[in-house]
Amino acid sequence: MLQTVAIRGYRSLRELVVPLRRLTVVTGANGTGKSSLYRALRLLADCGRGEVIGSFAREGGVASALWAGPEHLGGARRTGTAEGGPRTRSVSIELGYASDDFGYLVDLGLPQAKETAFGRDPEVKREVIFSGPAVRRATTLVRRTRGYVEVAADAGHGFDELVRDLPAHRSVLADWAGAAPELVMVRERLRDWRFYDGFRADTHAPSRRPQVGTRTPVLADDGADLAAAVQTIIETGTDDLARAVAYAFDGATVSVAVNDGLFDLQLHQRGMLRPLRSAEISDGTLRFLLWAAALLSPQPPSLMVLNEPETSLHPELVRPLAALIASAATRTQLIVVTHSPTLRECLGAAPLGSEDSDAWELELYKDWGETRIAEQGLLTTPPWDWGTR
Repeated sequence: MLQTVAIRGYRSLRELVVPLRRLTVVTGANGTGKSSLYRALRLLADCGRGEVIGSFAREGGVASALWAGPEHLGGARRTGTAEGGPRTRSVSIELGYASDDFGYLVDLGLPQAKETAFGRDPEVKREVIFSGPAVRRATTLVRRTRGYVEVAADAGHGFDELVRDLPAHRSVLADWAGAAPELVMVRERLRDWRFYDGFRADTHAPSRRPQVGTRTPVLADDGADLAAAVQTIIETGTDDLARAVAYAFDGATVSVAVNDGLFDLQLHQRGMLRPLRSAEISDGTLRFLLWAAALLSPQPPSLMVLNEPETSLHPELVRPLAALIASAATRTQLIVVTHSPTLRECLGAAPLGSEDSDAWELELYKDWGETRIAEQGLLTTPPWDWGTR
């Protein structure tokens, strides 16, 4: 399980160290940084897929994603005026996590001043894989400084060279994962994370069209394979999906029609002479079924991140959605970003720092443009060390 996620220098996240529980509910007013936190988590996952450089380029480049305020805000809070000053560290975006086994930290900086058509691409300046809650020399297993990569030697006798000319646009996770088991485990953990940021339910939504079906334990992020995912859940033999649908829609049931290999979802409702096909299901009903297929995955990930799952759902569906989320949290770790007071109430997450709870609620707020966690102090900030280049 993840214990900590840390982000520094990304948009409004000047320096945010986030404590996590089995279920972490993130809330806050519009503009407080919830979307930035969600996007930062996606960028961290992209490191495991070797896609983080392209993801930053599509955001407008690392320069446009950098924290736009001064390096330190202490002076602004004392004087009431934000002013720049001499920097004490390099301009960069840093992302990392700590877990029960291994942690990972990546430092992405501005490209070196040279003539290139790829000026939006950040460069990987530093990567560290470590054990324990934070980076320490004694717990470092793999370290990279620019192109030079070392792996901890056996019996703690220093480090052995792995490679000395790794390109700045490549991650050690992508190119050298086979060189050490720790690299493989971190890469696969990051690749395993799943993100769902709402689903389309318009007339041309992918989930409304019959699709060629194959066994689908993981719903696609656009929901295109909904019918196959539902059939896969049904064939596992559990009745979780049937209970969720009956609870949400007054005893309704779902099935999947198969025609020449094309799968199409059907909803059977009381009083109806025939089932409704996926093209006929209402927008809110379709969105709920998509969330149900995602949360009831027969192949739970190590982490699932949901961004405002209550969007466009009827208020009566929020309570069944909360039941699905709470059930999924017994099988996987969940981060839920939400605006909904009803969803928060139904999930019943405890305040930050409640040691006897597996579910915490974190409220984000802005202070001088910086995203912070309400009521977070020294005792509720996890140990973390950014290290240096």
